[in-house]
Amino acid sequence: MPTTDRTTPASPTLALAFELLRRRSVTPDDAGCQALMIARLEQLGFHVERLRIGEVDNFWATRGDSGPMLVFAGHTDVVPTGPESDWEHPPFEPCIDAAGMLCGRGAADMKGSLAAMITAVEDFLAAHPAHPGRIGFLITADEEGPAFHGTRAVVEHLRERGIAPDYCIVGEPSSSERVGDTLKNGRRGSLGGVLRVKGVQGHVAYPHLARNPVHEAIPALAALAAEHWDTGNDFFPATSFQISNLQAGTGATNVIPGQLEVVFNFRFSTEVTAEALKTRTAEILDDFALDYTLDWTLNGDPFLTTGGALVDATVASVEDMLGYRPQLSTGGGTSDGRFVATLGAQVIELGPTNATIHKVDERIRAADLETLSRLYTTIMQRLLT
Repeated sequence: MPTTDRTTPASPTLALAFELLRRRSVTPDDAGCQALMIARLEQLGFHVERLRIGEVDNFWATRGDSGPMLVFAGHTDVVPTGPESDWEHPPFEPCIDAAGMLCGRGAADMKGSLAAMITAVEDFLAAHPAHPGRIGFLITADEEGPAFHGTRAVVEHLRERGIAPDYCIVGEPSSSERVGDTLKNGRRGSLGGVLRVKGVQGHVAYPHLARNPVHEAIPALAALAAEHWDTGNDFFPATSFQISNLQAGTGATNVIPGQLEVVFNFRFSTEVTAEALKTRTAEILDDFALDYTLDWTLNGDPFLTTGGALVDATVASVEDMLGYRPQLSTGGGTSDGRFVATLGAQVIELGPTNATIHKVDERIRAADLETLSRLYTTIMQRLLT
């Protein structure tokens, strides 16, 4: 086998993955990825709605008129590569290396999953052309960016039309050591805050003529960091408060700053609400009599699929095909599953391994994509036949 193989593979799933990986779809640019997927879906009889929202390309595709609906959800955008000279292989020239790894930006997150979804549906429909139920695709190019004009917006569009999927498989890279070993059946909520503490700027030699917002804020920040927000539950760890950025001062060593800006984030469980976190944060800050403003951004509430037909079908498919039982997990960051869950759908995340996501030299085992495609097909067979 050559050290690096850039020829398009014979495997249908890998061939489509190569086509998607060649497109430089750095968020929010789709770079033609969705057109590739739409062409394949239209050949299968899907009705496709292209939804350009703001500067973001999305699409919603459905096949079937009645019965339970299984939706595949994902994103075509990828994070920036950083200096391409740092990559062993050019990030948008996909290849399979000597170790059998599929290399390229988006291989794991998540163009590999998108390819597996398409070929899985093709295989399923070839075997079950008149299956009961419905299949949908919800695809965006705004997951790695602000995520305002992507899945979030499409979900609101569906809600207005009374469309409520029963099941949703998100192709995020959920697996740890081997494909299917971990399923995400929920995610913590994410609440971001920007705290601005006002002081009075002055000369460090005359502190009595100034008011240092850093000194005033430190006890309050320590109290926030030490606060016990909840104990979590069987599915989620305790809520976490983390400061991610502090900024103050003019850059000069002899100037007391006039303002301190603190950027922080809560990752929270279903044991607490975003409103409760906001209220308690304000109470703690008020205890220290700070002169402050506080701006909030709710990135998403927690969601959880504790059980049901989708979890059962997915766990059974992994066990039957691969011989091991997957672990259910709610760890990691957020995903677009948080938006789909608000429609009442059972949601899981099932995708390739996540060891190299967002890193230089992103890669996954090439053979895992065929396995993933077969898993998706098997899940469809359990739910829609």
